[in-house]
Amino acid sequence: MQPDLTISLDAIQRINQLLESRNSPDTRLRVYIEGGGCSGFQYGFQFDEETEEDDLLMEYQGIKVVVDMLSLQYLSGAEIDFKDDIMGSRFLVNNPNASATCGCGSSFSI
Repeated sequence: MQPDLTISLDAIQRINQLLESRNSPDTRLRVYIEGGGCSGFQYGFQFDEETEEDDLLMEYQGIKVVVDMLSLQYLSGAEIDFKDDIMGSRFLVNNPNASATCGCGSSFSI
């Protein structure tokens, strides 16, 4: 099953740069949702070499991405993007499921 989750070219390029510095071919980008943040839920990103039983493993232009099934329901239709501008360097999630987001874009509510 390939969910309707996309990753922008800018994000793919940045993830590749970060992965190259780790020098580990088994490293995956884990994208997850957790409770917290100023809007109720927040996005999380981390590098992980393990895949859990309830993870969905996806590949985007050679980048391996894992998302647990609970988080996946909140990410359907979302796009992961990377911005480097006057506000700083950061990953953003453009999520059509979010009814509200905080000013920095790292948390959301449904």
